[in-house]
Amino acid sequence: MHTPQAELVLDARNATGESPVWQAAQQALYWVDIPARMLCRWTPATGQVKHWLAPEMLACIAPVAGSDHWIAGAESGLFQLELKDDETLGFERLGAVSHALPGMRFNDGRCDRQGRFLAGTMLMNMAAGARVGAVYRYAKDTGLRQLLDGFITPNVMAFSPDGRTLYLSDSHPSVQAVWAFDYDLDTGLPSNRRLFIDMQPLPGRPDGAAVDADGCYWICGNDAGLLHCFSPQGELLRSVPVPVAKPSMCAFGGPKLATLFVASILPGTMSPEQPGLNGAVFALDVGACGLPEPVFSRFPV
Repeated sequence: MHTPQAELVLDARNATGESPVWQAAQQALYWVDIPARMLCRWTPATGQVKHWLAPEMLACIAPVAGSDHWIAGAESGLFQLELKDDETLGFERLGAVSHALPGMRFNDGRCDRQGRFLAGTMLMNMAAGARVGAVYRYAKDTGLRQLLDGFITPNVMAFSPDGRTLYLSDSHPSVQAVWAFDYDLDTGLPSNRRLFIDMQPLPGRPDGAAVDADGCYWICGNDAGLLHCFSPQGELLRSVPVPVAKPSMCAFGGPKLATLFVASILPGTMSPEQPGLNGAVFALDVGACGLPEPVFSRFPV
């Protein structure tokens, strides 16, 4: 099988590039740099890059249906973002979280296929190994509700094409497991947790993921410079190299959703003046097509 070559989209030098989302209506790619408190947008047709700074670190984002707004998981809770033309950012709190410890923030998250926003929290000091992370859901009818707890670093959240399976991991080095849950479309409640992938024997810790139109699960192998593709049954189909040590999250996009975009992290031991391509954003043709990213459709009125 031909090995896809990663094409440089932007030498962004992100400290922690995360949550790439393709916005089809604008034909643009959005993502965040977590410690920089920055939301970024790249428009392929023009090559233009814009940035918006937030009062808190942003970790995960999703567009809001019928508007130019976004929903985001930040440090203290969930927020509505209004991206203004002058690159200022409206920042309105939707729901606050009472974290178990100081020094926590939201991490990975996205909308389910019914338009509810799910996101997990973590202690930023991962070395502590504290199981204080939780997964929350935000919807118009229920507000902010905790669904699951007991995680160190909840990550790689994704949904099967029919929305009936939720994928979720704990990417901490001591765990490195990806689980599958049955997901109730009506209630938005996960159940029947089971091991989907044990990544301990594989190169790279589990990081952000995307599901393609065939239900295959694409996951970043952080620290190994790889993207792994698994079948819906959890069988490793192939691994694709990328030119950075720490790919962080992938997302399908482009006009036909046939491009896999990959964000990355600048390792903490590396000087920002000499990053190589670490922290950059890439695009690959992996021979698969994605699904439209769900939008948040239950915004309070």
